[in-house]
Amino acid sequence: MKNKTFKVSRRSFLSHSSKATLMLGIGSSAIGSAFLTACGEGGSGDDDRPSLSTGFDQTSLGYDYSALEPHIDAMTMEIHYTKHAAAYANNLGEAASEEGVDVGKPLEEVMMNISKYSTKMRNNGGGHYNHELFWKIMSPNGGGEPSGDLRQAIDGAFGSYDEFKTQFEDAAKGRFGSGWGWLVLDKDNLLKIGSTPNQDNPLMDVSDFQGIPLMGIDVWEHAYYLNYQNRRPDYVSAFWNIVNWDAVAERYNVLVQG
Repeated sequence: MKNKTFKVSRRSFLSHSSKATLMLGIGSSAIGSAFLTACGEGGSGDDDRPSLSTGFDQTSLGYDYSALEPHIDAMTMEIHYTKHAAAYANNLGEAASEEGVDVGKPLEEVMMNISKYSTKMRNNGGGHYNHELFWKIMSPNGGGEPSGDLRQAIDGAFGSYDEFKTQFEDAAKGRFGSGWGWLVLDKDNLLKIGSTPNQDNPLMDVSDFQGIPLMGIDVWEHAYYLNYQNRRPDYVSAFWNIVNWDAVAERYNVLVQG
């Protein structure tokens, strides 16, 4: 079934049009400018919106390794966070030092211009960014269904929440080899679903699927193999029980409400 799209309001994006034009994978657009404003500045002046920025250091997981059981087991979470994700963060720090990157700026700026950097930066910057988002959009208190403006946007884009779930699961299950499934806002301000290989993400100017990530699911085997072995579809289906819809909605609202 061909994806439907939903054009969301961008009143707030137009208010940021004085920002420098971005030659980025997501386009020279108001959405890109507003996104970097949200990333780099968050609440400024009378604007108390939270920042969407990602730093170069690994942040706290925010919950116990066992907190997402039975959907993701404690050993998988511990190994994933302390070994895989930590390695990406460490290697990203090395790459940033080697390539003279200002780590005081949002990592998103590097992602959007990743073609200017090394393969080491691409792999580890992507790995770090992707995982930092992944931890945030899962929660021990997750699950259920989205509500409010996010739910309205999902229903408008895909026809129904169930159809959204189907398309998202298909993108995640259908990614050959390792990679990620995503829900994004694209350069035309449309809500879309897709996937990227390896540790690429839709912010990268080299990606075939581009946009601003609202949520993503890790479908590398290290994310699920201890519990699910080769049953990726079961892992993807279980993911809905731990999605932190409040966190996803917060990202959405920062971008669309101003």
